[in-house]
Amino acid sequence: MSSVKFDAHALTGEDCLQKFDTSFRQGLSEDGVVRQRAKHGRNILPSAPRRSLMLRFLRHFHNVLMYVLIGGAIVTAILGLVIDTGVILAVVLINAIVGFIQEGRAENAMAAIRQMLAPRASAMRGGKRISIDAADLVPGDIVVLEPGDRVAADLRLLDVHGLNAQEAILTGESIPVAKATTPVARDAVLGDRKSMAYSGTLITSGTGRGVVVATGTATEIGRISQMLGSVEVLKTPLVVQMDRFARWLTVLILLASVGLLLFGYHVRHIAFEEMFMAAVSLAVAAVPEALPAVMTITLAVGVQAMAKRNAIVRRLPAIETIGAVSVICTDKTGTLTRNEMMVTSVVTKEKSFTIAGEGYAPFGEIEIECGERSDSDLMEIARASLLCNDGALHATDDVWRFEGDPMEGALLAFAAKAGVTKDGWARLQEIPFDAHRRYMAVLVEKDTDTRLVLVKGAPERVLEMCSEEMKGDGSSPLDHDYWQIEMDRIAALGQRVLAFAQGRVSPEEELESNLEGKLSFIGLVGLIDPPRSESVAAVAECHRAGIKVKMITGDHAGTAAAIGRQIGLKSPDKVLTGEDIEQMDDTVLAGAALNTNVFARTSPEHKLRLVTALQASDLIVAMTGDGVNDAPALKRADIGVAMGITGSDATKEAAELVLADDNFASIASAVREGRTVWDNIRKVVSWVLPTSAGEAATIAAALLFGFALPVSPVQILWVNMITAVTLGLALAYEPAEAEAMRQPPRPHNEGLLTGVLVWHVLFVTGLFLAAVFGLFRYAIEKGYSLELAQTMAMNMLVVLEIFHLFYVRNIFSTSISMQAFKGTPAIWISLVVVTAAQFAITYLPAVQPILGTSAVPLTDGIVIIGIGVVFFATIETEKRLRLILAGGGEKRN
Repeated sequence: MSSVKFDAHALTGEDCLQKFDTSFRQGLSEDGVVRQRAKHGRNILPSAPRRSLMLRFLRHFHNVLMYVLIGGAIVTAILGLVIDTGVILAVVLINAIVGFIQEGRAENAMAAIRQMLAPRASAMRGGKRISIDAADLVPGDIVVLEPGDRVAADLRLLDVHGLNAQEAILTGESIPVAKATTPVARDAVLGDRKSMAYSGTLITSGTGRGVVVATGTATEIGRISQMLGSVEVLKTPLVVQMDRFARWLTVLILLASVGLLLFGYHVRHIAFEEMFMAAVSLAVAAVPEALPAVMTITLAVGVQAMAKRNAIVRRLPAIETIGAVSVICTDKTGTLTRNEMMVTSVVTKEKSFTIAGEGYAPFGEIEIECGERSDSDLMEIARASLLCNDGALHATDDVWRFEGDPMEGALLAFAAKAGVTKDGWARLQEIPFDAHRRYMAVLVEKDTDTRLVLVKGAPERVLEMCSEEMKGDGSSPLDHDYWQIEMDRIAALGQRVLAFAQGRVSPEEELESNLEGKLSFIGLVGLIDPPRSESVAAVAECHRAGIKVKMITGDHAGTAAAIGRQIGLKSPDKVLTGEDIEQMDDTVLAGAALNTNVFARTSPEHKLRLVTALQASDLIVAMTGDGVNDAPALKRADIGVAMGITGSDATKEAAELVLADDNFASIASAVREGRTVWDNIRKVVSWVLPTSAGEAATIAAALLFGFALPVSPVQILWVNMITAVTLGLALAYEPAEAEAMRQPPRPHNEGLLTGVLVWHVLFVTGLFLAAVFGLFRYAIEKGYSLELAQTMAMNMLVVLEIFHLFYVRNIFSTSISMQAFKGTPAIWISLVVVTAAQFAITYLPAVQPILGTSAVPLTDGIVIIGIGVVFFATIETEKRLRLILAGGGEKRN
């Protein structure tokens, strides 16, 4: 059970008190608490029901690919190949275990959200202030808020004194929000509901009281938890392709085997037992038993490569998905930006300055933007920034951090850049910032004979308190029009604007008596959460790779547009807000989402709708984020990317990829690695399928024409096993193609079997059939024994696969080059291993009886190598002709 959600932010506090029959000072009575708990239940997020461990584990055996593998294991068991059976079953078991471990992501994400709720709360009950378990709060409770408290339920605020709340986990906005008690518009977005304090957010300063209006799943954070539990997880492209491929491969193998069995039994009148074993031999040859294992290893190698680039993969198939991404939806705060406020603009009378630097580090150049340079223009506003400030700045391990409000940390860094120090100034009195006053004021003194009143706050309010403005070493009448123009200019840059003023007083005067109408306006300061310097390059690289980048933030439209311009988003000034999205149905939103790259004032529902709208346009979507508000969209996206440092546990659990350095630039590296993995998977498939098809075609041809099998079933299994774990595995370590990040994303519906690959399979299968069958007939006609002829045919298969490997390594470019022949360590290690293994089973007397082999004469060995060279030259010539016809290079199709 949970409380019923209503628009408390639009009602007065008194209306909310009456709704729950409670009192500001007394709170609920014991009877009232009992009634509310019976009606609404406890203030907790319910755990999702879980299936039994055994059922969850067995579900991972229920797919076509698993059935193919299990069928292969049964065949090898029938043939008495215990080792092969064990290897195949091990692959089946490993795949099931990996899937089993990853299945609980949604439940873990919701568990992480539950942990974010406050464990204790201070409430008024029966006229007494008591500390209770947050789970015992009920609608109508009066909760007392103090700095450092985590809000335990959704509250309608009744009384505030300088109350500020950090709501980044819900809105993505990095700056604490000043709270008030006045109602706001009913359709106000969550970030503008200043009359509310939401469960899971943090009180950064001030005090207040509020009445509980929502508990459990009716809170904003509870609603996100429900969204997360109901979001459908999409299959990754690789999983979809493998399911489809395995399904059709199974059908093809079964049809071919049954057809051959019926043909031999009814047409050639061969004994059923003999034809059944022949059909089994065909199945053994056609099933690429090691393909799933090699593909899994290819993904695992990619995982290691991505980890070195600070991208941690939580689920193997996700690694190739990032390579297929066609649009990245990214949060702004902490992802594209540093999540650190910085002063970037300073305006005094007739002068403006640009401040450089990074984050809170007190280093950076100050450049004059217009007007003549005069240090005195900066000194007054820098001194006010330093002295009218409650924050603290310090370095830890060469990293500058602040204590207090982020804006005050930025002002301290600015003052240090200007070279201003406290230099004997001491604070005598202060008026802390308050949402009603909208300013902070201090009275400071130096050497007992110099006193200053310093004020900072909202520009409109500070201007009201001033009668003149500072100009050089003197003053002049206040020019309201000038300052209004400058305020609008700075705000248009997406910067938050603060104003400063000062007044001189005699030693006996007090602070309060020297404010209204007695101050001199000093100037304006513009602050912004600056973009990461590396984000600009990363966005540009994504654009070159044909990937759209869209920023989805809870911040204001002006700030979002400004950051969009700075990082190089396309059409950054075209901004859609959450209010705009609310007015659109799904069809209209799908079109708008394609043509807009900046979205502001968005809620979790908006982010989820945007991801879904982009997917409806057949785009593969990556969603990055760090707050709880991002978790549902991350789960829905084709691939969710969470921030590893600032990201919440819920976000990390919902994501497939975690950035260890919180750096958007790492996404570009992840895309490159993802594309490399997909290319290597394509190479593995391009190498495996012709091999299996060639073996199957050779056996089918022998049976159809009534010849002896060129290669026995046991020898086929040997070839499949030894080459797959050596030659096939080597392809997993292939480096990235030179043009990997200059190609457009592959189409959403691109299959593993493209037209070019199907042609390649058919072409190479024909060459395999001609070479193996031809060599086998050559050996028989020379009077060689069946064992020797089959040994020569088996070695022919291995040699063809070796030459085919060097061809496949450069399937998108020529294989006849020094770089191509140089290879990789993995290639040469696999070549040495497979060559040694083939020599062992061919020439060692102790091993020959196991596979029924016989020593091959030297001259015939040379013939086998020669045929391999001709085979390589043939397929390379075909590739060159195809590349020339395609305009110099093969496109992804």
